[in-house]
This record gives sequence, structure tokens and C-alpha cells, in this order.
Amino acid sequence: MDGVLVVNKPAGPTSHDVVAQVRQSLQIKRVGHTGTLDPMATGVLPLVLGRATRLAQFFSGDSKTYTATIRLGFSTDTYDALGTPISPTASASSRPANELGARAIDLALEAFRGTFDQQPPPFSAKKMAGTRAYTLARRGRPVAPSPVPVTVDRLTLLDVADGRLKIEVTCSAGFYVRSLAHDIGQALSCGAHLEALRRTRSGEFDLTQAVTLDHDVVRASVVDQWIIPLSQLLGGVPAVIVTSQGRLCASHGQPVSRADLTHTDDGTASTAIWVRLIDETGQLVAIAEPRDGALHPRVVLV
Repeated sequence: MDGVLVVNKPAGPTSHDVVAQVRQSLQIKRVGHTGTLDPMATGVLPLVLGRATRLAQFFSGDSKTYTATIRLGFSTDTYDALGTPISPTASASSRPANELGARAIDLALEAFRGTFDQQPPPFSAKKMAGTRAYTLARRGRPVAPSPVPVTVDRLTLLDVADGRLKIEVTCSAGFYVRSLAHDIGQALSCGAHLEALRRTRSGEFDLTQAVTLDHDVVRASVVDQWIIPLSQLLGGVPAVIVTSQGRLCASHGQPVSRADLTHTDDGTASTAIWVRLIDETGQLVAIAEPRDGALHPRVVLV
């Protein structure tokens, strides 16, 4: 059983919990995910199964799209609804979102488009001197993870009602929507935290491909129809078709020469960072690095 199974994660379990449940349901050992969702978050959680676990590194850096509900009026220590409220509190004299002018909201959001440095939440998996930030935060230690560069390709205000903003954001890997919510509250001088989060897309995977954990498809007997096979993964990576000799070389991790290629899909393989090697039956053989006039396999899948 090799490929990607896209799960529509419910609120509550951790990403690791989902992996453990699918591993047990399908009775397979090699299961992993390509990007953590917080327990309160829902939506797209791609799971790599079997040999696809070798491809996880190529998915983890993909951009993501979320819809988020941000409650204005007070922030929390975790930057989300699960945390302890901190100043300004819900009883403080802060304006709710529906009393803020459209221009003030637009100006606040504009500051979070493009590339900028973002400070991760104190309760995060970022390491500080070898220790997870959330471990230090739970001990009551002051935590200020170093800012990291992130990119927001799109940030759209969907609705303003009842002291809440609903937004859609498309962002780079490593982006914290919790930090965005907190920072928007700071920009509006009223405090804010993330109340709800749903991931609608992760790289090439979206909700149209997703199944729920309680669905019948999370069983070995019928799950095959939902798994995205290796041959259909990484469609954005240039592909070349290798001869039988090229397949043999790649399967042993040996460089594949131009003489062992039968077709290049778009002419970009020689300049790409990575190239998919496909055999004449359509099977994904390897992911290779173009170098020195040859294709050097880095991940072999046969």
C-alpha cells in the first residue's frame, strides 16, 4: 500500500493521533504526515503510506491555504482559543471587530502580505537551546522564539461579524496562523486570538480528495480507491521516461544518462532541481538530481 491518503482531520486529535489511527486501521507500519495541524485545527492532512514515506521531504515545504476565524478583544498565552486570556481581557474597553472601520482592518491586513519575519508562538515546537518552546512555556519560563522569514501569497478578508474576522490565507511552510491572529490584534490595538482554523489545501492536495477518519474508506478493504498512487504524485516536478536500462540503473542508485531516456515532458529536466524518473509502464522509479550531464537518483522507489 503505497501513496498518499488525504484525511479530513477533525478537531481534537493531534496529527500523530491521526497517523496512529490510520496505521492501526490499515495494519501497516509505514505511515507519516507531511505537515502538522494543531489539535484544534481541522482539514487537509496528507498521510504518506508505504514507499511514499520516502517522498515526505518533497511535500513538507509546500504552501498551504487556510480559512481562519480570529476573535478580537483579547489575546491568549497560546495565541488560540485553548489558551489563558491575557491583557487586554474580554472585559477591557476594547472595540469589537464590527466597530472597527474597514480602513483600519484593511491597513492591518496589508502589513501581513508578502514576505516578512514572523515570531512563532511561545507554545510551539520551535527549539530554543535544544528544548521545545512549549516545554519552556509550560514551566513558566519566558519564551521568545526567534522570528523566521515567511511569505503570505494571499490574505483575504471574508467576513466581519460579532467581533470576529474570517480570513483566507495562502502561506509558506512554517507559517503560524496563530501568530497572524495575535499580530493582527496587536496591530488593531485590541488583542486577538485564533478561534477556529481549517486547512483547505496543502500543496497539491485539497479537501476534494479527503476522507474522514470515521469513513468506511479508512479500512484496507476499500482504501485503495482513495489512495493517490506514486505515479500521480509530485505533478509539479518535471518528469522523464527512462528505458529499461535506465530503470535498472536508477533502481541501483546509479546515474541515468541521456541515452537512457526516451522522453522529456517539457524540456526543463536539465535545469530543474529535481526530476521524476518514470518507466515505460508509468511507474515512478526515483526522484533524481540533474548534475554533470546525468540524472543522479536521490530517492529510489523500486
